Amino acid sequence: MAFMMSTTPGIPPSPSPPTLSQPQPQPPASLPVRTIPGTYGWPLLGPISDRLDYFWFQGPETFFKKRTEKYKSTVFRTNVPPSFPLFVNVNPNVIAVLDCKSFSYMFDMELVEKKNVLVGDFMPSVKFTGDLRTCAYLDTSEPQHSQIKNFAMDILKRSSKTWVPELTANLSTFWDTIEADVSKDGSASYLIPLQKFIFKFLTKCLVGADPASSPKIAKSGYAMLDRWLALQLLPTVKIGVLQPLEEILLHSFAYPSFLVSGDYNQLYQFIEEHGKEVVKRGETDFGLTKEVTIHNLLFVLGFNAFGGFSVFLPSLIGTIASDTTGLQAKIVKEVRENAGSTLSFDSVKNLQLVQSVVYEALRLNPPVPLQFARARKDFQLSSHDSAFDIKKGELLCGFQQQVMRDEKVFDEPDTFKPDRFMKNKELLNYLYWSNGPQTGSPSESNKQCAAKDYVTLTATLLVAYVFQRYDSITGTGTSITALEKAK
Repeated sequence: MAFMMSTTPGIPPSPSPPTLSQPQPQPPASLPVRTIPGTYGWPLLGPISDRLDYFWFQGPETFFKKRTEKYKSTVFRTNVPPSFPLFVNVNPNVIAVLDCKSFSYMFDMELVEKKNVLVGDFMPSVKFTGDLRTCAYLDTSEPQHSQIKNFAMDILKRSSKTWVPELTANLSTFWDTIEADVSKDGSASYLIPLQKFIFKFLTKCLVGADPASSPKIAKSGYAMLDRWLALQLLPTVKIGVLQPLEEILLHSFAYPSFLVSGDYNQLYQFIEEHGKEVVKRGETDFGLTKEVTIHNLLFVLGFNAFGGFSVFLPSLIGTIASDTTGLQAKIVKEVRENAGSTLSFDSVKNLQLVQSVVYEALRLNPPVPLQFARARKDFQLSSHDSAFDIKKGELLCGFQQQVMRDEKVFDEPDTFKPDRFMKNKELLNYLYWSNGPQTGSPSESNKQCAAKDYVTLTATLLVAYVFQRYDSITGTGTSITALEKAK
């Protein structure tokens, strides 16, 4: 999810007090300099061994945790897949940075670059995106990065007028569907209806086009994006399929783009035909070609926004729907006392508990699990207790689920605490889900998610809508089993 500046008119900035300042990496002069522990192992054998641990024997969470314990360090050398034998041009060697302090160096664009490292040293074929590198793969030093990111931020600025009405209208349709299914069958699987809602809402807001204008896109647009995303990311993601089939079929080679080229071309043509106003602005106001405009708009829609919300919203809904601590009653009280009868960006900015719940869900289950950055030059990086020398060209890798469980920053880091960010707003400095701190400001000179405030406000609006409509909901990250309508 990569969009939007905090200061866009109509969008309230992140709810952090003006006294907060972004933590900047400090020169580690007072810390002992330590050789980076860990090893890449023997050529071929080391990467294969780590790959099997990562995907099969341990899983990502245990993979990083065990190595942290083994080396007694949150900074160490290891391999992160994809890797040999068939990814011959991919170097899996990384330096893991797994605490809040060392992880923060990944956002200092004077020290690191982000060229072609969105998902590590592996980069899906540009044939998935019209034979060009979209903005997500550009470093801030590349001239076109500023043009495209400014274009993306302009799209959001202009969409602010329609964002909430479209969101609430599509939420109404979504919950009508869930309510009917629960009434009929006793439960409702909501992942597909949720993706349909996300796709329609985002397409209307970002592209300025109604999917209903194309029956094929209206029916299958969300599934087209699912397939397009899956083929790009399968080599990097643990799915949970029966092993060794997952290793053999999903992690051993890059999938060819022609398998989804028909889907992609239909989406491209839909934007070209029905998103003409937005496409024209990309050409006339930002100096982009029509092709560059459409391919980047499609990437923002499909990869950043649709993909990100499809991961995060089920996690958020599941967290709230499965809670048994009385959280929902507290949310109901806050929403009905403070949100007003008509939801808006302004009406939800005083929902401190709901915002804290959203932040805590992002902390524990960030939609982007891994962040990468390559050293732009030699520099010294520090964790909480040691300093380390980083050489130009080395690839840093942060596993966010562990980073944002840093016990030196977060009290009881593995526990979901709904009011955590109400009690201590300084912690927003260490909420890094958006490729930067929550207190940061996305701009053309950094790689922070341009829509970070839209994401949190949209999630807050969703929760507020739910508890205006219902007194309680019961369910998981995939289904709803009970709904109690508001009295």
